[in-house]
Amino acid sequence: MNQSAYFREFARYASLNVLGMLALSCYILADTFFISLGLGADGLAALNLAIPIYNFLHGIGLMIGMGGGTRYSILKSQRNDGAANRVFTHALYLAAAAALFFVLAGLFLPGPILRLFGAEGRVFSMSHTYLQVILLFAPAFLTNNVLLCFVRNDGAPQRSMAAMIGGSLSNVVLDWVFIFPCGMGIFGAVLATGLAPLISLLILSPHFRKGRNQFRPVKCRLNRQTAAGILASGAPSLVTEFSSGIVIIVFNAVFLRLAGNVGVAAYGVIANLSLVVIAIFNGIAQGIQPLVSRGFGRGDSAAMKATLRYALAAMLALSLLLYAAIFLGAQPIAAVFNSQGNPELQAIAAEGLRLYFTACPFAGFNVILSLYFTASGSPRPAHAISLLRGFLVMIPMALVLSWLGGIPGTWCSFPATELLVALLSARLLVGRRKG
Repeated sequence: MNQSAYFREFARYASLNVLGMLALSCYILADTFFISLGLGADGLAALNLAIPIYNFLHGIGLMIGMGGGTRYSILKSQRNDGAANRVFTHALYLAAAAALFFVLAGLFLPGPILRLFGAEGRVFSMSHTYLQVILLFAPAFLTNNVLLCFVRNDGAPQRSMAAMIGGSLSNVVLDWVFIFPCGMGIFGAVLATGLAPLISLLILSPHFRKGRNQFRPVKCRLNRQTAAGILASGAPSLVTEFSSGIVIIVFNAVFLRLAGNVGVAAYGVIANLSLVVIAIFNGIAQGIQPLVSRGFGRGDSAAMKATLRYALAAMLALSLLLYAAIFLGAQPIAAVFNSQGNPELQAIAAEGLRLYFTACPFAGFNVILSLYFTASGSPRPAHAISLLRGFLVMIPMALVLSWLGGIPGTWCSFPATELLVALLSARLLVGRRKG
């Protein structure tokens, strides 16, 4: 295959997946906008306290889906159809076990979790509602994540994109309907979010009804090695999502100390916009995963290198455009989520937008490199990148810079972390190529 063919495949998979991931990120962004409009700063604070658990749930789904999809694509490229179907079956087993855990947590644990996060009063009541409903919809979220990944790796990125966009658009529409005409408050917002993966699954269903799918569940016993292989390949995706939740918890605590609930609400604006920005980078990374895994399975290093080169070039161009838009539009972006016109919230959020998102090119580089290593059969470097940017560097950096520089220092902890980890990521990539 020549370079132009590599580029066409990259453009097809990456563009479709970026569009789908952008739509998927609207799950929480739509909630942020409508909750800020209907419930004010308390509603924003409540949403931000519940988001970390959603990140963990979404991360588990991605771990199973991306890990299973990666193993499936490699095995299919090696024409081992039996093993590929067993991988899909094991992904379903793992999703069912995780769904049971989250449903039980939704029935019995929302209150203790939120008290641990520091929720109280009216904010606690709204957070409890949001978290409980999200957890009870866990089977839909997990099944949707798994099938989206397998359909994408089954040569149908258009169907996967359509499902992500359809589910997310339904969430936006139902958010407005449930919160305003129906007056359902935060329960309406979370109900709209919970229904979105069900609609996504309906859009995916023709891929199976028409017999287009090349994967299917087969009768097999649970094999620890197969299950462990799926989890190991998908672990960086979990760490990325879970670490986002941990970072939100740490930043919430810092902003509660520095500026109270208004500070948490201001951070909620940045955290939710960050979901959209990171979704773009995840879209590029997840879009190239089937291509890199297929190239790895076939031993086609030229395809792998070309795909990575195109992904990094696209990421850099998008990073520059995104940061320019955020820098120039910081005040109006903050105002969109500041329905009560709180001047303190406006000032904190506008400053945060300009400082926090200087991390764009470094975060994009780390996200793409992490998934590239995973897709090419090298999960250990991916684990290192994910752990460093999620826990080992991010948390100490946030605590130290918030102590040294207050609110501006807290905003700068994210770009400082991503820059340090990007330097390590580049070193790992150079070392791999020399090896």
